[in-house]
Formats: sequence, C-alpha cells, structure tokens
Amino acid sequence: MEHSDVDPTAQVEDRDYEAALRPKRLTEFEGQPRVREQLGLVLDAARHRGTSPDHVLLSGPPGLGKTTLAMIIAAELGVNLRISSGPAIQHAGDLAAILSGLDEGEVLFLDEIHRLSRPAEEMLYLAMEDFRVDVIVGKGPGATAIPIELPPFTLVGATTRAGLLPGPLRDRFGFTAQLDFYDAADLAGIVAGSAAKLGVPIDSHSQGEIARRSRGTPRIANRLLRRVRDFSQVKGHPEVTRDVARAALELYEVDERGLDRLDRAVLDVLTRLFDGGPVGLSTLALSVGEEIETVAEVAEPFLIREGLLVRTPRGRVATRAGYAHLGRRPPAANPALFD
Repeated sequence: MEHSDVDPTAQVEDRDYEAALRPKRLTEFEGQPRVREQLGLVLDAARHRGTSPDHVLLSGPPGLGKTTLAMIIAAELGVNLRISSGPAIQHAGDLAAILSGLDEGEVLFLDEIHRLSRPAEEMLYLAMEDFRVDVIVGKGPGATAIPIELPPFTLVGATTRAGLLPGPLRDRFGFTAQLDFYDAADLAGIVAGSAAKLGVPIDSHSQGEIARRSRGTPRIANRLLRRVRDFSQVKGHPEVTRDVARAALELYEVDERGLDRLDRAVLDVLTRLFDGGPVGLSTLALSVGEEIETVAEVAEPFLIREGLLVRTPRGRVATRAGYAHLGRRPPAANPALFD
C-alpha cells in the first residue's frame, strides 16, 4: 500500500487528535471575532489590574469551541485549569472538594453547567460572589455550618442550553459569550490549520469542500478532515484534491450540504411515507429506527436551520427545499403546506 510522503513528526496519534488541533492562544482561535475581541479585553484588563478576571459563561451548540476557549483563558492567564462537569457533581460535597482544592487565580471549567444539582448550585452562588463555601457538619438541629474561605478564582461555565440556567446563576457571571455557527470561510481556515498540524497536503478547493459540509461546526470539520486524510492515505493519493475529498465524503455519506445518513433518512421517510407531514416526532423516530432524543437533538436542529424541515403544532413538516434536496416534488394536494 502506497502512502503520501509526509513528515512522521507531523503525524498525530488518534488519541491526541483533538488536543493537538486545539488552538493554544486567543490569536490562534479562528472565527467568533466578536467573542474573541470581548474576551481579550476582559483578560487584558484583569492582567493590568493583577486580579482574576470575572467569571465567564460560554453558551452555544456543541462543537463550537467552548472547551477550547476555557483552555485558552487559562493559558492566557498563565494558570492551571481544573475541569469538571455539571452531571459529574451530584452533591454539594463534590463541589466543595473541587473548590477547596483550587489555588489562587486558577480557572475552574464546568461543562454542561446547567445540569448541576440544586444543592451544588446553591453552594456555587456563594463561592462565585464571596469566594467562600459553607460546609454543613452534622444533621438536624445540631447541624453546624463551617465557612471555608476560597482563594480568588475564575469560573468558566459552558452550556448548550442557556435557557435552562437559573437566573441567579446566570447573573453571577461577569461576561457572557454566545458562540454562533461558523461560516464556510472560517471553517476553511480551520481545516487548513488542522491539515498543517496533521501533515496532510491539501489544496484550497478541498478545504472549501470540507468546510461546506461541516454544518458550521469546527469539531465536525476536523472530524471530516480526519476521514478524508484516511481515505487519501489508503488510496495512495499524495495530495488531497477536491475530487479526493468528494470521493471520501461520499463514501462516508456526507452530502454537499452536510447532511448525513440520519438527516437524509428523516427527510426521506417524511417525504416518502408521510407525504411531507405533519407527523409526530415519536413516529418519525420509529420510522428511521432511532431514539426520539437522537432525532430531536442531532438531526432535527440542523434540518430546521437549513430550512429543510419545520416544526408545527401538529408535527414535523418537510419544506419545499427539503423536497428539492432529495430531488422530489411536494404533493400537489396541499401545496400551501410547504410554503
């Protein structure tokens, strides 16, 4: 089997793939220009004052760079980063143990912060405002609250569902950033940078091809690049060209608009079996052989964002664009339904 002539030192082990491709500094972070500028001001001001920056809340869909930004914040401040998540903290004692182990100025990253348990959430209020936690010793009337002072720290919270955050918790963050989906030009830049780190020869046309099919998400762009790299190496192509990229993405069932097998299956059964809808989510999920949560959280948001499907009070409906994407015509019986 023939392989491309690539410097072995540029190759990255799969287990280190995500970490190797993450930007390390704010200046290296592609896209999100508004968030980058605002966050840079927050960090610069804190450095000038010699204090820890305000607590930071990062919200947005998965794969847009929330964890990466948390790592960058710690790197820019020159401090350690402690990482945990809302689902992992089931009791207030779990959170107290994490907080009491922080050193001055450190950054604590809590992913999926909206899934914190209520007792831990109550404890976090006091820790964020007064840098103190009260540990309850004993039970009943004899219980005693022992205050533990905490060193100043910066909490970076990440959430994919900002609407589920309680108001009191959201208000305690000094800076809130909403990450948006990336445009194709920014994603092409990310693909180019990742290809350089992986040692993958790739032309600009292929970068754009991968970017267009990445659903506005850097994580997906890097994943598709990885699969295109595999295809290119196994098939013996010295460089990733547009034809190579297209052939690889076709093999992995990612079409020109970024729809994968599940997306097309949802559109297919909706247009073919149910005449475009409306149809209930549970029926739709059963028809494609997937869990309701998978269809609702993985396929449906992208199909709606692309204008291929809409939610109505009676159920899901395919749009004219959805029919057109599959090369089909909407039924003539009720054309207004698809407007």
